[in-house]
Parts: sequence; C-alpha cells; structure tokens
Amino acid sequence: MPRPVHYNAADHISAETAADPYQRPAFSLQQRLRRLLWNICWALFYRTSPRPLHGWRSFLLRLFGATMGPACHFYPKSKVWAPWNLVCADQVTSADGAEIYNPAPVSFGSHAILSQDAYVCGATHDYDDPAFPLLAYAMTFGAYSWVCARASVGPGVSMGDGAVLGLGSVATRNLEAWTIYAGVPAVKLKERQRPADRGSNIL
Repeated sequence: MPRPVHYNAADHISAETAADPYQRPAFSLQQRLRRLLWNICWALFYRTSPRPLHGWRSFLLRLFGATMGPACHFYPKSKVWAPWNLVCADQVTSADGAEIYNPAPVSFGSHAILSQDAYVCGATHDYDDPAFPLLAYAMTFGAYSWVCARASVGPGVSMGDGAVLGLGSVATRNLEAWTIYAGVPAVKLKERQRPADRGSNIL
C-alpha cells in the first residue's frame, strides 16, 4: 500500500519557475526565507550553546514552531530541518550528530531516542517525473522507540512504541511495536521485552 504523500512540490511550485523544470525550487520563497532564519539561529545560538542547556535549545525550537514536551534533550550538534514540523512528547532525546530532515510533520512519543548520527529522512523525489519533484511524508516515532547510532529511517517510515532500529541499519518499512530490527535493509530480529513484563510500571 503506497504511503500517503504529505507534500508534493509539483502541486505547489510551477514548473515554469525555472527554465529547466528539474531545477525548480522545492519550496516557496517564504518557506525558504523561514529556513534561512532558522539556519542562522541554529548556527549562532543553538549549535554554540553549552551541552547541558537542553531547555535553551528546546526554547529555540519552540520559537520556530516546534512542539516540545518537558525534559527533552536535544544536544548542540543535533539538527532539525524544520522546527515547525516537529512534535515531541516528554523526554525525547536527539543526540549529537542526529538529524531530522522533516519537510513534513514528524512526531516523537515519550522517551523516544535518536542516538549519535541517526538520520530521519522525511522526503524523497519522484524519479518517474522528469521534473523530479520533492515528495515529503509525515512520520511517527512511538513512545520508547530507539534509533541507534548511525541508523537511518527512510521517507514515510514510522516506528511503533518501543521499536528498536540497530546500529547502522536502514529502515525502509514501518517497524512494529516492541520489536528489534537490524540490517540493510532492516529485518526483524526478535521481540523486545516490554517494561511491564519486567515488573516496571513505566508503561
């Protein structure tokens, strides 16, 4: 079943905006200016902030439209492409080098984690269209999901509660809740033990 496209540049940007339709911009001028302002803010105030100041970085993300729950830990070298398309519940972590490319909305449940250099790719291109328009997809990461270091999640892929994507793996399909995946492309390895099964009351 095809994943629903949240944003198709071909529906918003006329091919006539460039002599070669392949070179047309993916977003409007207003959207590009908004991105420019955020990039300046990220370079001057976010990236340079002391490591313990997670509240400050959450404030900057909120300033640009993000929804940030309490006690989120976004580290100085983490990247968010579009804060206005980011929704985080409480205690979401994005480690140094982790990158969220989110031209469409991306949401993270409570205690979701992106480890070092993890990559969330929220868009691709329509390679069957000669104009090669950008296609962006909404994505959801469930509570207690974990994208391990240097792992990548492809466009439109979502992770269920407690799902784990192993070190350096690439997810091309949705990951089931409380299941561990690894490999390129990622395949199911085994089920993850739920906290309740270990006598914990966190879930």
